Amino acid sequence: MHVKTMPDTKQHLSEASHEIVKATLPLVGEKIGEIAPVFYNKMFAAHPELIRDTFNRGNQKSGEQQKALAASVATFATMLVDENAPDPVGLLNRIAHKHVSLGIVRDQYPIVHKYLLEAIAEVLGDAVTEEVANAWSEVYWTMADVLIAHEEELYASAGVEPGDVFRDVIVTDKRALSDTVTQYTLTGELTQAQPGQYTSVGVVLPDGARQLRQYSIIDADETNYTIAVQSDGEVSHFLRENVEVGDTIQATLAAGDLVLRDSNAPATLVSSGIGSTPMVGMLSYLAEKNSDRKVTLVHADESEASFAQKDSAEALVAKLENAQLSATYRDNGELIDVAALDVAGSDVYLCGGNEFLQAIRSGLENLPAEKAPKAVYYELFSPNDWLIN
Repeated sequence: MHVKTMPDTKQHLSEASHEIVKATLPLVGEKIGEIAPVFYNKMFAAHPELIRDTFNRGNQKSGEQQKALAASVATFATMLVDENAPDPVGLLNRIAHKHVSLGIVRDQYPIVHKYLLEAIAEVLGDAVTEEVANAWSEVYWTMADVLIAHEEELYASAGVEPGDVFRDVIVTDKRALSDTVTQYTLTGELTQAQPGQYTSVGVVLPDGARQLRQYSIIDADETNYTIAVQSDGEVSHFLRENVEVGDTIQATLAAGDLVLRDSNAPATLVSSGIGSTPMVGMLSYLAEKNSDRKVTLVHADESEASFAQKDSAEALVAKLENAQLSATYRDNGELIDVAALDVAGSDVYLCGGNEFLQAIRSGLENLPAEKAPKAVYYELFSPNDWLIN
């Protein structure tokens, strides 16, 4: 699922709501970290099926999903009332792609609205008058309408009804790439993924919960997705310990906003750890197309042994006439030196953890104009990382 258009953020609040939100935003912003967990507790108490079958329990336990909500609502509200605030179009595009990869539909938005407004009222108490509640309700529905419209456009791009993205797939290959990373090939009635996209994999755990986790697609056609899974959560551990070749699980049609742009500009792919997976997906696409585009993969890992996709990356780089691979390993005291990278005029793609992305983006922003990239795109590991916009 992918479209070239972006969410329409040229939205406005009514004059009355604009002034109320502007006046109360500092208070809501200060308390939204408290509002978010109250909201989720209320919603899951009333709708336990959501935490069982849709939301990732690991993200809930760590608080990452709550922080994601806080970041998105506060950022969008700020954009609506502060003309100098940055446009959160990238943030909303990422959220929309996550939503369609989970099969989120229009009818679920009123549920979120109900318990979010109840949580705001509970945490802020008497400060939430009827006028304040109505103003923040308008913020929510303005944001929701933007997301719903973009999500329905994404569903339509795959020719499916909203929410109809889950497919039964058979595991047709499973192999260990390292001590912690396993590669799977999933076969079923899928769609062609854009290079760099991901799929949500769903498994039913022993307690009956269907848990979902997104994994970047290394290679794909309309019937096969190949993914690399690092064992670091409920879904990944279940896959490694319980799912074998011949078993049936669920996967969603491909989604994700980090896709290789159709461009003649040089491409610099910068990754850390398992963040190499979308980059290998891009290399695979370029190799299949016999591209002569200049491509550089810059990867950071703990050690050479922990670079799970080293062999795949090297093989793909060897197939491309104008590609190279540069790897750094922390156990050798090596780090990526952004200032030394040749990224002038290139499209830069990033994938890794929060601190890694912040460090690389900061380094790129500090480059002099003559050495600056043409554009920077990035994928994120956790909901909390939507704070990076």
